[in-house]
Amino acid sequence: MPPMLIETESTPNPATLKFLPGQPVMETGTRDFASPEEAEASPLASALFRLGDVTGVFFGRDFVSVTAAPGVAWSDLKPDVLGIVMDHFLGQMPLFNPGSAAGISVPGEDAGDFADDPADADIIDQIKELIETRVRPAVANDGGDIVYRGFDKGNVYLKMQGACAGCPSSTATLKNGIESLLKHYVPEVTAVHAV
Repeated sequence: MPPMLIETESTPNPATLKFLPGQPVMETGTRDFASPEEAEASPLASALFRLGDVTGVFFGRDFVSVTAAPGVAWSDLKPDVLGIVMDHFLGQMPLFNPGSAAGISVPGEDAGDFADDPADADIIDQIKELIETRVRPAVANDGGDIVYRGFDKGNVYLKMQGACAGCPSSTATLKNGIESLLKHYVPEVTAVHAV
């Protein structure tokens, strides 16, 4: 078996690094862990939180992004994270504990935080399509994800995950990038908000 090479990439969020094991991580959807309690569903996420210096773990299609606690230097934390990620993928261990797959978030399947008005169905379909085809692939490159949470009176509500959550440039991304994109293609959109 050849030695495993795990690549790392920086993200726009200096606290978050992206680890690429060179194989699929999540076949479908994404999963965001913001606490050790949430991480109990996954042996890999639990092991990363047990380091004590990790405040977030995010599973994407072909990457794991890890967020370090404030004041923690990646130069100190990176070897430990690399070791855990490498052991996990070399050992071909399950990503989730048996019976915990119900916690996987597949964007678009949940109703969101806001009840969408059926009269807005065409607008919402356009918004979801743009997020799926234009926004999510771009933020996945940065080690995160954005999930549609609702549309109400011209306002679009999105949830930032992974590297996007807490990233200093996420507000700029949301306002300058996503908001202008959605307003351009969907005139009914007046503003975009993070929830």
